[in-house]
Amino acid sequence: MAQYGSEVVSNYSKPKPFEKKIAPAKTVAEAARETQVLREVDVIVVGGGPGGVAAAVSAARYGAKTILLERYGHLGGMATGGLVNIIPNLGDIYGTHHIGGFCQELIDRLAARGAACFPDKADWGKGEAAVVGKYLEANMMHFYIRKNKDGEYIVLYTAVIDPEVGKDELNTMVSEAGAELLLHTWVTAPIMEGNTVKGVIVETKSGRQALLGKVVIDSTGDGDLLPGTGVETVDFMEPGSRIAQFGFVYWVCNVDLKKYDAFKKSEPEKFEETNKSIFSMGGSPFFSRGLLDRHDGVVWIHQLIGSLHQTDPEEMTYIDVTTRSKSVRSWELMRKHMPGFENSFIMLSAPQLGTSGGRRIVGEYYLTAKDMDTDTPFDDTIAIFADNDRGDLSLQHPRTFVPYRALIPKGTEGLLVACRAFSADHDFSEFFNLIPHCMCFGQAAGAAAAIAVADGVGVRDVDFAKLRSELLKHGAILP
Repeated sequence: MAQYGSEVVSNYSKPKPFEKKIAPAKTVAEAARETQVLREVDVIVVGGGPGGVAAAVSAARYGAKTILLERYGHLGGMATGGLVNIIPNLGDIYGTHHIGGFCQELIDRLAARGAACFPDKADWGKGEAAVVGKYLEANMMHFYIRKNKDGEYIVLYTAVIDPEVGKDELNTMVSEAGAELLLHTWVTAPIMEGNTVKGVIVETKSGRQALLGKVVIDSTGDGDLLPGTGVETVDFMEPGSRIAQFGFVYWVCNVDLKKYDAFKKSEPEKFEETNKSIFSMGGSPFFSRGLLDRHDGVVWIHQLIGSLHQTDPEEMTYIDVTTRSKSVRSWELMRKHMPGFENSFIMLSAPQLGTSGGRRIVGEYYLTAKDMDTDTPFDDTIAIFADNDRGDLSLQHPRTFVPYRALIPKGTEGLLVACRAFSADHDFSEFFNLIPHCMCFGQAAGAAAAIAVADGVGVRDVDFAKLRSELLKHGAILP
């Protein structure tokens, strides 16, 4: 199980069981229909989250006629709409940078706009007291601080981004690459010809339409296309694990943090009593301090709610309603009882309920826990991930490798996966299905799809030397 800072764990809760109120529906017969084909392209990318944008940009840059479909009115998925704007584990405990490519390009572009924040490179893997203290005070230990072999706190390379500027920058990257973008488009089913995916069915305000493509990339996060393709999937999640939970995020602004700090320092006993009182009245006093420039007085609250059914709309509704109620209650109690919060207000809450787990494919290679305890890369390695969250094992094995085959579902043609539904067991997914990891999956899947189209081969027959060359060309860090 992933290690958490104590205050982050305190935000974890297991929801009370909910009762299904909608009875199983009777079946109805739908009339056969002719569906208008909206586009015919080389590559269809379904889902505009971190993996989907990376996939679309990567495919288009290689020259493939590419379209990116997204159900919301913005790109970025959890990194923007979910307010999970923390891009963690870009480097390992020893300060080595592992995730480059599209992910690093996005961070660089946002940093140039004053919309990204991260430790100076000179501090990665080091334990400068002032730097360590900054992230401890912000209650960001889980994302920025680890212990080295001597038990000393050191700083990781982790970034935070401005989600609103991020949405704009992602639009720009897609446009510059030459990919077409279609927002407000809900993909409802794959179009199958035998075991080959030939396109997708979408629903929009214009009605039901179809798109045809030579390769389809599922970047939905939850693997929404997979049930209709016949792909074998697994969805086991261990109760209490990181991936077995929803995230509900909101930001509170106009907080007088100087007053809060003064109260905490000058009256520690009363401060603790206030925290306990807020807890006893059904609230939570924990928060993280916004690290972005010009975010003085802004605090971030990341609530984690246990769930083993992250694609069940009834449970999602139950958690959204109950957690929103608790969020507002927590803020009201903080405003009333905690010095510094008197004039605060809820700035915004995430329009997307955060999901961490869900269905995963059984691919041409199935990653398991043993793959985290090896220092040997795969012949078809498409990404190196920093292994920071397993204590002593991370110190022994600071790098984990991912093969291209983990993006290819067994038995299905014309389909790649570029999201947390990649081929892996629970233990591997627990550590390596975060935002930067999905960007790596997307960059590799997009390039592979474009190469497959250009060479007239299936996705499982892509020339890996070409794929590796394309990834390196755009900044990926490979063995």
